[in-house]
Amino acid sequence: MKEQIDKNIASCFMLDPDVTYLNHGSFGACPEPIFNSLIKWQKKLEREPVKHLAFDVYDYLEESRSALGAYVNCDKEDLAFFPNPSTALNTVLRSLPLKEGDEVLSTDHEYGAMDRAWSFLSKKKGIRYIKQKVNLPIKSKESFINDFIKGVSEKTKVIFLSQITSSTALVFPVQEICDFARENNIITIIDGAHVPGQIKLDIKKMNPDFYSGACHKWMCSPKGVAFLYVNKKFQNTIEPLVISWGYEAEKPSKSQFLDYLQWQGTNDMSAYLTIPEAIKFLKKNKWDAVSDKCQSLNHWAKEEIIKELGVKEVSSNAFTAKQMSSFFLKLSDDPVKDQLEFYRKYKIQVPFISWNNQTLFRISIQVYNTKQDIYKLIQALKAYL
Repeated sequence: MKEQIDKNIASCFMLDPDVTYLNHGSFGACPEPIFNSLIKWQKKLEREPVKHLAFDVYDYLEESRSALGAYVNCDKEDLAFFPNPSTALNTVLRSLPLKEGDEVLSTDHEYGAMDRAWSFLSKKKGIRYIKQKVNLPIKSKESFINDFIKGVSEKTKVIFLSQITSSTALVFPVQEICDFARENNIITIIDGAHVPGQIKLDIKKMNPDFYSGACHKWMCSPKGVAFLYVNKKFQNTIEPLVISWGYEAEKPSKSQFLDYLQWQGTNDMSAYLTIPEAIKFLKKNKWDAVSDKCQSLNHWAKEEIIKELGVKEVSSNAFTAKQMSSFFLKLSDDPVKDQLEFYRKYKIQVPFISWNNQTLFRISIQVYNTKQDIYKLIQALKAYL
């Protein structure tokens, strides 16, 4: 199978043909039709900067939030754009009314940047950030939930959980955890960086208190687009990381939440405005069907990698992300150095990740990938190891 899952769609991506790209999950890749939308908005900005930024951009942002809200099923008034989920979630963390002794329950599979953000807040406020161990492989949804909620105590004020984990490429049952938290008056913050465009997202059904997702990963938008959803009951508690004109605005809108967050200093918001075009691209190309085909290739790739390399998968397909898989791998004590060396030798982009004193490698499958990419990876790893 040298052909891509869909040759016509694959041809829209602008990736270097000399590089085998199995790392869509890190920063995504933007198809040319969506990228052209970015250029259109940037030209519009540069043609009349004052009119665009001082007056028109708010209407454009509303149109973009409206399209995104329909895509993830929530009200547009509950969404704000950010350059990445880390910034969005840091905004939430710094706004929480936590005090010394309060506990935040999470797992030992969370994104490293967010672990560091919670560590910072722990030192600042004297709270406890508890990384509940997730037993691998996950045997069932019920076993995960039971193991996780063992970490809940009377001091637990927040549950912070990835819907799809970054390093280990697992899907956690966040719906059930949100339901449990709601019944026990615990705030839920869901890191959905890898979710939009990879698996269906229904925010109203999930009903978290806070949710952040990236658009530049699996939705294929230009770089620097993410969103923050905040449940209406918490919107007036959010404080911006940067104080600007929206704070104590002379002419406030109906939403303090949007006043505070939409303008945090001069910024080119063109990438945010491409979201309607990105969603149009996904719908036009029947992205659910494309993603299903990517999942089939992902499952096949797992079998081949395990068979040919003798490595161990992190978890079974039942709890593995639709378009990502992670495997345990014995390398040196410096996986970043190994990743760079591996890329220099074989022109394959695949991340080597340090996780819980072990090394993983993760594959991401997108529409432009083929079985030949996996064969090439396997042969390169055999030679490198």
